[in-house]
Amino acid sequence: MRQVTVHEAKTHLSRLLDAVEGGEEIVVARGRDPIAKLVPFNTLKAKRIPGKDRGKFKVRADFNRLPKSITDAFYR
Repeated sequence: MRQVTVHEAKTHLSRLLDAVEGGEEIVVARGRDPIAKLVPFNTLKAKRIPGKDRGKFKVRADFNRLPKSITDAFYR
């Protein structure tokens, strides 16, 4: 991970963005203190596959039923 100063970042922003597009992460620092990080923006989202977890868990029959103690607390 490369570190650059704010001045370098302002002067060479296009070059830094090219490096980030190539997968590099760049830290921008004011003096020695890091203040920001340039990272690639991931626009690819994992494709959702309906039913891929079927059979991995079971939903109880009373899943939507509130216990009487909670129901009573609402009507006090």
